[in-house]
Amino acid sequence: AEYLLAHTCRTIPRETIHIPSPDTVETIWVPSDRNAQTLRSLQSLLGHGRLAGTGYLSILPVDQGIEHSAGASFAPNPAYFDPEQIVRLAIEGGCNAVASTFGVLGSVARRYAHKIPFVVKINHNELLSYPNAYDQILFGTVEEAWRMGAVAVGATISFGSAESRRQLTEIAAAFEHAHDLGMATILWCYLRNNEFKKDGIDYHAAADLTGQANRLGVTIKADIVKQKLPTNNGGFKAIHFGKTDERMYTELTTDHPIDLCRYQVANSYMGRVGLINSGGESHGASDLKDAVYTAVVNKRAGGMGLISGRKAFQRPMKDGVELLHTIQDVYLDPGITIA
Repeated sequence: AEYLLAHTCRTIPRETIHIPSPDTVETIWVPSDRNAQTLRSLQSLLGHGRLAGTGYLSILPVDQGIEHSAGASFAPNPAYFDPEQIVRLAIEGGCNAVASTFGVLGSVARRYAHKIPFVVKINHNELLSYPNAYDQILFGTVEEAWRMGAVAVGATISFGSAESRRQLTEIAAAFEHAHDLGMATILWCYLRNNEFKKDGIDYHAAADLTGQANRLGVTIKADIVKQKLPTNNGGFKAIHFGKTDERMYTELTTDHPIDLCRYQVANSYMGRVGLINSGGESHGASDLKDAVYTAVVNKRAGGMGLISGRKAFQRPMKDGVELLHTIQDVYLDPGITIA
């Protein structure tokens, strides 16, 4: 607790960060080129659930039935093969929104789209083809998400992959159309390249690489970026590519997790575009501790919240609700401040 709660960030000052607040839409997005309907959609996301009116987000994402196979994802709790149980978990868990596939949300849209904001994930990594291709492909249209009452669309770009340039142009066009229709946009700014592992170290969650992925994401006008919590740094230097400045590693970051996450926030237009970190995979008994750790790091770095799926739905609903509430309690706690 001392390591995280007493830390003072001496790299990128807190005074330069746009900290999430009750008037985030008014101060950040009203001056932008987002239209009135998109502003309303952003306010809908920020105005729902236990975190309503705080500027923070807690989202339940369940697209693992495609990304990791339904059997592997739902075997720990087969109830979640049923889309209605997914939406019920998000509602009972006090989430701002539920993010899932066209099929999941479309199957219950008339019953629930007016009860909790829908975020439709429009592309996925389809893993049934053999050999696996690891490519994010569109599964539907932006209009389809709009017709089912979604307030936002989400998408993944696998930066660093051979397909990333096609995904970049594809999703940029989709986000433009979503904004025209008045929906908000959330981008999963993930990295995928086998060469990002060097000398036994995995740099897929390196602060410098994930920070640049965030920068690309906000450039195509994502309103919110989702990123893995950084676990190390120096990906550019280890892999020997890209352009760097040594001050990236000596002045703008340290090895403290809050400082590494602060660098991600800085690359998201100094927090103008909210950073939500991923809750990650379930490890069983340590899930509650891991989720609270991630939430504290994200909040103290200047992030906007947490998106946690497997830790919540791969357990009984009562326990999943408790985990989501505990994450939200971090953002509701006034004693946990920006570092």
